[in-house]
Amino acid sequence: MTDQNNEFTTDELEAPSWLNTQFLEQVLSKHEGDEQLAVKTIKVSPATLKGDHYASIMFRVVVEYTNKQGNASKSLIVKTMPQVEGFKKEQLGESHIFRTEIGMYTEVLPKFEAVLREAGDNTSLCVPCIYHSLEPQQVMIFDDLVPLGYIVVRDREPTMDEVRLAFSKLAKWHAVSFKMLKEQPQVFQKFKYSLMELPKITEDPFMYGIDFFIRMLDEVPDLKAYKPSLEKIRENLVENFRAPFVEHRENRQDDAYYVLCHEDLYIRNMMFKHDKITNVAEDCMLIDFQMSNVGSMPNDIIYATYQMLSPDQRQNHLEELIRFYFSIFTDTLKKINYKGESPLLEKFQQQYFRQKHLEIFLLTTFLPLRYYIKSGKQKFDDVTQWRENDELRQNFYRIEGYVEETRNLLKRFAQRGYFD
Repeated sequence: MTDQNNEFTTDELEAPSWLNTQFLEQVLSKHEGDEQLAVKTIKVSPATLKGDHYASIMFRVVVEYTNKQGNASKSLIVKTMPQVEGFKKEQLGESHIFRTEIGMYTEVLPKFEAVLREAGDNTSLCVPCIYHSLEPQQVMIFDDLVPLGYIVVRDREPTMDEVRLAFSKLAKWHAVSFKMLKEQPQVFQKFKYSLMELPKITEDPFMYGIDFFIRMLDEVPDLKAYKPSLEKIRENLVENFRAPFVEHRENRQDDAYYVLCHEDLYIRNMMFKHDKITNVAEDCMLIDFQMSNVGSMPNDIIYATYQMLSPDQRQNHLEELIRFYFSIFTDTLKKINYKGESPLLEKFQQQYFRQKHLEIFLLTTFLPLRYYIKSGKQKFDDVTQWRENDELRQNFYRIEGYVEETRNLLKRFAQRGYFD
């Protein structure tokens, strides 16, 4: 295997046999309404790099073809399910993630955009899906955003301008869903499958990162004082992590705000477009809606805090970003003519505090993996390599930056009363 191939996941090194000229000719003929369309050549390559995503495989396909206007070329993104036998295929094969994402792209997000358009807001919430199916293959096809100038942030932290763009788009999405959930709740009936509904998810060793975290506390003298508090939390942490994802369905609170959540606001699940001259961020496109479901409103902000923001942004700008997000949220509610009682920032913050176990889980389980991916210490195809190697996974918790940030975050958690 070449060094170049080592940049990609094994799943994406070989395209499935059905991804061929005949299939793409059918797709494009139907999409363009041109029965005479003929595909001449296709070039298939991996669409993402290792560490970009987990719950699907993606290919970039450059198609050369002829249509009514003559010669044409199009770059497409083809998203399908894992084909390689193993843990990932076993866990995801019986899940609802493709049904959820197809529904988001074809039903919900177009409705949201229509509501915004009616209010004079031309925000695009997603790239159009030009083809989708569940049988015989689970597949979705999109126009490629890269030729349109969008990039994934991989080798650096996002700028504050980029974060604001993402939070602004999220706030508008949340506002429309908040209004629609009050007025047309039937729209969201099928969106009830979060991360916590994946088959056997609570049996997954990955979910028990707090065990490695507590071992790390033993290795760092000034952090040992937090060990008794974390040990008390350990036993029920996965169950408490699950709670905000399913709260709307299983334990709805009268004083809580609920929205359709993205539920996977990882930095690589968004793409940014910048001005070609000034390099100023102009737009953000959220992608990967496989886990979207109705949940507690703070979920996405808490998740993005640990899976998108830089350490400095988490430490020094989080309150500012929350206020920014909430102001866009309430302004959008006014623009789209929401008639109910206006949500309050104070009440949102109280709900945020109630999700403290979500925040603790992300610190102890997801954040160390993000540090490890950023460190570049080892390239890996997927999580199976460290699922089976406790010592390798323990190294995630020894990365200097992670230990230092943990020190700051545990102090903040204690001051907020998370351990009381």
